[in-house]
Amino acid sequence: MLGTGFRWQTRRPLGRPLGRPLGRPLGRPLGRPLGRPLGGPLGAGSGRRVGGPLAAGLAAAVTLASCSTAAGTAAPPSRHHSTGNLVVTTAGGRLRGRAAGPVDEFLGIPYAAPPVGALRWRPPQPAAHWSGVRAATRFGPHCPQYGSPFGLASMSENCLFLNVYAPAGSPRGGSLPVMVWIHGGDLTAGESNDYNPAGLVRDGVIVVTINYRLGALGFLADPALASRAGGGSGDYGLMDQQAALRWVRQNIGRFGGDPNNVTIFGESAGGLSVLAQLVSPAARGLFAKAIIESGSYSLLQPSLATAEASGEAFAAKAGCASQSAACLRRLPVQTILDDQGAVGPDVDGTVLTHSIGTALASGDFSHVPVIDGTNHDEWRLFIAIFRPLTGPVTAANYRSMIASTASVSPAEAGVVAARYPLRGFASPAEALGAVGTDEIFACPALTMDEQLSRFTPTYAYEFNDERAPERFLPPISGFSYGAAHASELQYLFQLNASAFPGTLTAQQQRLAASMRRYWTNFARSGSPSGPGVPPWPRFGDGQQMISLIPPAPQVETGFAGEHQCAFWAVAHS
Repeated sequence: MLGTGFRWQTRRPLGRPLGRPLGRPLGRPLGRPLGRPLGGPLGAGSGRRVGGPLAAGLAAAVTLASCSTAAGTAAPPSRHHSTGNLVVTTAGGRLRGRAAGPVDEFLGIPYAAPPVGALRWRPPQPAAHWSGVRAATRFGPHCPQYGSPFGLASMSENCLFLNVYAPAGSPRGGSLPVMVWIHGGDLTAGESNDYNPAGLVRDGVIVVTINYRLGALGFLADPALASRAGGGSGDYGLMDQQAALRWVRQNIGRFGGDPNNVTIFGESAGGLSVLAQLVSPAARGLFAKAIIESGSYSLLQPSLATAEASGEAFAAKAGCASQSAACLRRLPVQTILDDQGAVGPDVDGTVLTHSIGTALASGDFSHVPVIDGTNHDEWRLFIAIFRPLTGPVTAANYRSMIASTASVSPAEAGVVAARYPLRGFASPAEALGAVGTDEIFACPALTMDEQLSRFTPTYAYEFNDERAPERFLPPISGFSYGAAHASELQYLFQLNASAFPGTLTAQQQRLAASMRRYWTNFARSGSPSGPGVPPWPRFGDGQQMISLIPPAPQVETGFAGEHQCAFWAVAHS
């Protein structure tokens, strides 16, 4: 009961569709060509279905931008590269990198064998050794996906590469902190080379960026793919991430890094991946710290049986009525991309033995220091993405938009609308943005902080720069993106050339410097606080967190009230 006289329906907690993780934001599939069948429009149904409104919204994103931070043909900003003889010997062979000003770069390093042919939908296998000196001066291919504002088109399954960025002249065998970046993109898009970490490296860390298998190629579960009868399947993308971490443990000392001081960090689906590694028994000991950016949106993973039923439906749709592994491994990449549905980790019994939320609540996870945070206006990015399909959010359709966003009945949507009255917002679109942000991102993150902090040092943040440039999508008249999903990335990384470049003001640059220092302090010591930045308190009973706002971050304690988390806790009970 919410004190409104309306009783929440007991068919499921509000906003938690059966058999579907909560609120997967970058829905499925990113970059599906327009004209392919999609699920119903927003408002057509009560659940976040495979191929439903989130998927349709992301298809619409392709029409919003023909070139963006990731999607265009633009290369990373040009830099002067020295021809110095940067040669490092790894377990696989010798590598020659390149100098880029104050950073030594080693690009396109294979960390596992190409997952092709008989190795498709198998755990990653060791990369082949090579003789001579391998040039590590170009990025390797990235994993199959359609082009979109969130990733470059690719059809290459030979994609398990990583990149190492070290301070110039780092002593080999040194002890620098190591940060391993796991990119976002809904587990269906993105690549390691979208993110230039030179600013982080200048603060005295080594950064590794990785590719991993995406979409159905990375997460399809099907009984035919199990290594033994009755065994698990799926989660191959998570296995790739673990293989990359094992490569780091074995080799990063040759680049000057400390294999015993590795921080994993990621955003959106990368943040969800960090959470998955945090709770995975197979990842224990592979990292010492974790940073989760906007990754709290999907804390309930499907069972193996549920995931494999979806996999069998995919196989039949793709032309493998025989349900055989041999048929699946012969499928063209194009067919797989065309027919894949919603993807994500499953509780396969090996990589994941519990859902993420269950493991966090029980303390069954790696007890390493954690930074976790969200952006103040996460869902506004998706308001813009959905606009070509739904039209603008208006007072007339506000309730139906709430019903689709939160996957609730019309009556429940009315209760939510009363809690988020239009008179309290600059526009209906911003009101709906608050609903989606609070229900899908902010309040799950707060619950997660409370769970994590019972077992391990936890530091929470909210990115609050309401004037952050929007790098992925075009401006919309009368609509402010605010501190939208992914808007913090440009404060940590130099992003690739974009059709919507944006420039940080002097105050925003001060915030960016503070954020990079927080991240690297944490990688170094397990605490983000240090000289030159405001103190960042641990999360605890007072729910203190840092507000990342220009020009200087400050402590905040009003997050739960700002995001209506008591309301959503009752609604989900």
